[in-house]
Amino acid sequence: MKLNFFDKVRILDGGMGQELLSKGLVSKGTLWSASAILEKKYHNLVTDIHLSYIYAGADVIVTNTFVGRKVRLIENKVEEHFNYINEQACILAIKAKEISNKDILIAGSLPSQSDTYVEDKRETKSIEKDFYDQAKIISPYVDFLYLDVVSSGREIDIASNVATKFNKPILLGVHIKKNNLLPSNETISSVFKKYKNNNWIGLISACVSPEIAENCSAEIKELKIPFGFKANLWAVEEPTPVQTFNTAKHNEIGINPNVALGKRTDVSDKHFYNFSKKLVEKGATILGGCCEITPWHIKALSQLK
Repeated sequence: MKLNFFDKVRILDGGMGQELLSKGLVSKGTLWSASAILEKKYHNLVTDIHLSYIYAGADVIVTNTFVGRKVRLIENKVEEHFNYINEQACILAIKAKEISNKDILIAGSLPSQSDTYVEDKRETKSIEKDFYDQAKIISPYVDFLYLDVVSSGREIDIASNVATKFNKPILLGVHIKKNNLLPSNETISSVFKKYKNNNWIGLISACVSPEIAENCSAEIKELKIPFGFKANLWAVEEPTPVQTFNTAKHNEIGINPNVALGKRTDVSDKHFYNFSKKLVEKGATILGGCCEITPWHIKALSQLK
């Protein structure tokens, strides 16, 4: 791929996990979207959701590897399927691209290797190994790696260094709180300047409310890197790790995150378009969504290209 890919407006896909649940996935424990990879009966559904985003106008689809991280698989006693879950998720994304016959890119979701929305405070070697092991599997299948909802500068630095070992460009997906700080209490600017990596092709606020995405956009714009967002529609503006609300055991049916985090009903596809248009006018070129963002929202965004 060209490293200036995000110099013009590009559309990312929307949510996978919540779309799967809305279309019949019965997840186990805290596996969420990974349940759809473990159980082959859901494979066509994963492919169909990828396709729905492609046909809605997405230029990039993201692999369903967000819950492919080791810590979550160990928690659910399925760590022996680590390789299979990550590889199969990539294969399903490629299948969707081939079926669509469209010239889209595939981003490899490389998530925070601990809990989502909080800083990973483990020792560096442990974090590095977990990033490396997952990146090693997904890198051969994808055009670039998407650091998916990372929460500290140290994690960004570790993951970025890992990605360079596989010669992959990196899209940074940084989680931001209402105070415009990462969960590690660092500013976006300080992280960018301290850990800047030549393989970075863009920086987005990841799994944040539209309001937070807008609030932090001015600071990101000053960094002179293509920027944008993957916004969620949780009713809770600052979501908490899944373990705080989903106590299901590995062999029990998981709890839909929107039971605890809620689902906004005030953001229609038209509203999402208007919000995104405002940010495009401010210079944003990377537009997409995650939890509770649907193909209808992405179709609205495609008009901004």
